[in-house]
Amino acid sequence: MSYQRGTVKAIILACCISCFITPLLSTMMNLSLVNIGAEFNVGSHDLAYVNSAFLLASLIFMVPIAKIGDIIGKKKTFFIGLVVVMAGCILASVSPNFWFVIACRMIIGAGSAALAIEGVSLLVDVVPANRRGAILGIQAMCIYTGLSIGPAVGGLFNDLFGWRVLFITTVPLSLASMLFLHMFKDDIAPAKGSSFDTKSAVVYALAIGLSMLGVMNLPNVIALTSLIMGIILVAVFVKMQIGNRECLLEMKLFRNKVFSGSCVATFMSYAASFSVSFFLALYLQSIGQLTATEAGILMIVQPAIQAVGTPLCGKLCDRIERKYILPTAGMAIIAVGMATFIFYDMNTTLVIVVITMVLAGIGFSLFSAPNTTILMSSVPKEYTGEASGLLSFMRQTGMVVSMGIAMMFISLIMGSMDNLCPETYGQFLEVIRWSFIVCTAMCIIGMGASALRGNTSKDARPLHVYSK
Repeated sequence: MSYQRGTVKAIILACCISCFITPLLSTMMNLSLVNIGAEFNVGSHDLAYVNSAFLLASLIFMVPIAKIGDIIGKKKTFFIGLVVVMAGCILASVSPNFWFVIACRMIIGAGSAALAIEGVSLLVDVVPANRRGAILGIQAMCIYTGLSIGPAVGGLFNDLFGWRVLFITTVPLSLASMLFLHMFKDDIAPAKGSSFDTKSAVVYALAIGLSMLGVMNLPNVIALTSLIMGIILVAVFVKMQIGNRECLLEMKLFRNKVFSGSCVATFMSYAASFSVSFFLALYLQSIGQLTATEAGILMIVQPAIQAVGTPLCGKLCDRIERKYILPTAGMAIIAVGMATFIFYDMNTTLVIVVITMVLAGIGFSLFSAPNTTILMSSVPKEYTGEASGLLSFMRQTGMVVSMGIAMMFISLIMGSMDNLCPETYGQFLEVIRWSFIVCTAMCIIGMGASALRGNTSKDARPLHVYSK
């Protein structure tokens, strides 16, 4: 089905504004962790939950929300997500204690899951295939613009007004996205009239919750037990989906080599790189002796490059036949960027820090939009909701694993980040070194998955092709 030009523009604007909200808020919060900890008297280990709680809630809701959107309508689900995000931000701004902040971050995470899934899915549904890479590049540009200005705005607002104001900045953005969404009079519900498998949704939530809580708290024995239980429940969930006519997740999608390779590449890229902002914020404000505002301005470099480069690479992806070359090259450059962290020491100059961010920025510019285009173009149109959900799931899982790796090495080497001071800077550098040895290895694996997945045709093959 083709849509009028004005309708397509309205959806593009609604999706681009919404995808600006989450990265803006997340990067602003990174520069406020020290002040939040000081106000509520909590240490660095607990402060990691400010981001981890958001990611965990997003993961728990992603696959069920993708199915709900297919049943009740993607536009309606998108709108509900905006309302939930706005409510969570307003509540967070008046938090009476630290764990109320965490609860609000989980509410925001649940709403953001709907925005991430339905935003990409709606764009793929309404934008013609020959413009898909360019539009997905613009969408990614908005994400990286949020990441770019987030540290600077977060550092400045944090120093001038306090961290609570940061949550309120997202409210007008949510309202603007709602306005443009309202201009799209239709709705897209490919599974309208289908039933929702509540039992599978509960098993999925338990599986992801236990698995990710385990990952975030390794190497604790209880965390390891939680991880094992979660993995067992993941296997149970997968078994429940096979042959289930009302399944939450169509497992046949993974028989598509292009789709499965794209999922692996997505996971590895974010698992390798998400902890960069966490470590850089602490490194620059401790060993680097920068203020929150100064650190925020410096940390603009990587997302600013991505904001400029991603739409260009998305447009280039539309023009070349072997689309996998771009994301594969991107993963190789990201690997070099992550490897530079291994050599950080007490005397590392800001020039080296900038080079690290430049490499990561160029790598993600090449990787992001082309990889999304390949993944979303590899499935039939009626499965774009599920494909978008899996794309977001792989991205968010990678983020949680990235933070889990960071927290594991903090526990093993330092015991806690609560004692970060000049006497423990050497241990902190060891944490960074071992974390990014693992991250570099994951980049190399992701590069292999990207290269070996092959190419995708302009129109995805019917799903029954993969049924044997």
